[in-house]
Amino acid sequence: MKKATTLSKVLVIRRGSCPCPCSFNFSTLLSTGSPYSQSLCIASLQLCALNKNLQQGKKLHAHLLTTGLFTSSLSCTTSLINMYAKCHQISLALAVFNHCSHIHRNVFCYNAVISGLVSNGLVYDGVEIFRDMRVVGVYPDKFTFPCLIKGFCKVMEVKKIHGLVFKLGLELDLYVGSALIASYLKFELINEANEVFDDMPVRDVGLWNAMVNGYALAGRLNEAMEVVRRMSKEGVLMSRYTVTGVLSVFADIRDFDNGTSVHSFVMKMGFASSAAVCNALIDMYGKCNSNDKALQIFEKMDEKDILSWNSIMRANEQSGDHKATLRLYRRMIGHGFQPDLVTIRIVLSSCAQLSSLTQGRKVHACFIVNGFWKDIDTVLMGNALLHMYAKCGSMRDARVVFDIMSITDVASWNIMIMGYGMHGYGVEALDMFSCMCKWKVRPNEVTFLAILSACSHAGFVNQGSELLEQMEFNYGITPTIKHYACVVDMLGRAGQLEEAYKLALSMPIKTNSIVWRSVLAACRLHENAQLLRVAADHVLGLEPQLGHSGNNVLMSNVFVASGDYEKVSSIRDTTTKQQLNVNKIPGCSWIELLDGTHSSVAGSCTYPKT
Repeated sequence: MKKATTLSKVLVIRRGSCPCPCSFNFSTLLSTGSPYSQSLCIASLQLCALNKNLQQGKKLHAHLLTTGLFTSSLSCTTSLINMYAKCHQISLALAVFNHCSHIHRNVFCYNAVISGLVSNGLVYDGVEIFRDMRVVGVYPDKFTFPCLIKGFCKVMEVKKIHGLVFKLGLELDLYVGSALIASYLKFELINEANEVFDDMPVRDVGLWNAMVNGYALAGRLNEAMEVVRRMSKEGVLMSRYTVTGVLSVFADIRDFDNGTSVHSFVMKMGFASSAAVCNALIDMYGKCNSNDKALQIFEKMDEKDILSWNSIMRANEQSGDHKATLRLYRRMIGHGFQPDLVTIRIVLSSCAQLSSLTQGRKVHACFIVNGFWKDIDTVLMGNALLHMYAKCGSMRDARVVFDIMSITDVASWNIMIMGYGMHGYGVEALDMFSCMCKWKVRPNEVTFLAILSACSHAGFVNQGSELLEQMEFNYGITPTIKHYACVVDMLGRAGQLEEAYKLALSMPIKTNSIVWRSVLAACRLHENAQLLRVAADHVLGLEPQLGHSGNNVLMSNVFVASGDYEKVSSIRDTTTKQQLNVNKIPGCSWIELLDGTHSSVAGSCTYPKT
């Protein structure tokens, strides 16, 4: 009784009075007698693992070494391995594991290191530890296999483990069965997953959840909902984990009505206090373009985690409210949360859309300070940084990031080429394309769209025309209407109106109004009245109803310039009858000051800082 009371006091101090969610009263731990230190250390290590508090975990490790508990207790060893693994210090976890001799290692010790390796992406190292475990005669249990199964990326590996599970008589264990079902559905092996599910003599809600979430993650949304209906028929009540799976389905199909119904069920069942359920609701409402609802749920959450912040920021970023995304990011930092890689990607995207270079550089600095600089090796993170710097016009910074990326893909090269072309660096764009081909990175349709656009803006007509010819013959890529439109625009900008007109007529694929609007704009720019009327007739022929407000404005201006007021009147009458909104979207300028990015609309003096 006394032992339990002492442990309770330390946990109360940790959970209640301390303002930091991942600290505890270390002096209280040391002041307890030796009979209590082991239990208290194990409990505290578990809390450090839960909160990823590496600093306090290392202090406990030092305490275990000085008191001799480290060598006398396998439970402490297991807790240390688990703590270091959860804090992503896998080398330290392995050092603790290797310090124990084979004789003293038990199944819990092996499970901790296997789980740590797999969760940190070192699946095959985990398999080697598993083999070592079998060699020394330590039998795996029902907790050994699920972590191994989840990490496998090949079907045959899962099937081999399934065979071993059967051999050891663990095939009917619910925990193992759930892991097998999830892995089979990941590889879309529907029959195998159903066989495992049907062979289970007892099916708890966890097993049903594995089916629902497995189908949802595999994108088989109809099958996921069919499992939910089967659950209802068999009288199995949904748990909060079932709810998250169902909500992910409705989020993917943008089903607002059914998502709202699940929200009502969540409130009725008392799941609203679950962070995982609230995060799923935020994601669902965000994807259904109901940011107000998402924000209401977020603000009502008692305990927010990093996923909560990421979900609400993603909702705003997807809806185009990039300023709100950055405001939420600053709030998150102010509340003491450390961003993860998902946060960084979301915020970088918003910085790119706002051309907020200063904020983008701050995020990049946070990326480095938090030790994420190693993740520059991942193409996804590197490309996110490239895109931000390219959109913000800082091609020098983009080039620095590109040069230090150890792995690049075709998207990395495309971003650089597009960035150079967008900001008028035509020579650099062509050089980048040449280097891409030299390094045997195969260009795709987007690459040619980027390089043709660069040639158009830089006036490199000959190079652009040659690239269009080389696309199919040298690279096996058939030009699309977008590529032809880009070259037509390039010729028109350069004043080669006849060539632009001929290409628009002779292209081997069906033309569209975008191509002829490019010819039309070029004719107006270079004041070629005769060709202007021909191009206008083509636009009217392709879009006789002029159901596009941009077309109406452009065509009206064209005929005003040519003096054909009869057609101007006709277009305006059509606009009035169709009740089209032809208000031209005004130009908007952004300026970055110390207090953030500000925008002002052309011709408006209402903005307080104009």
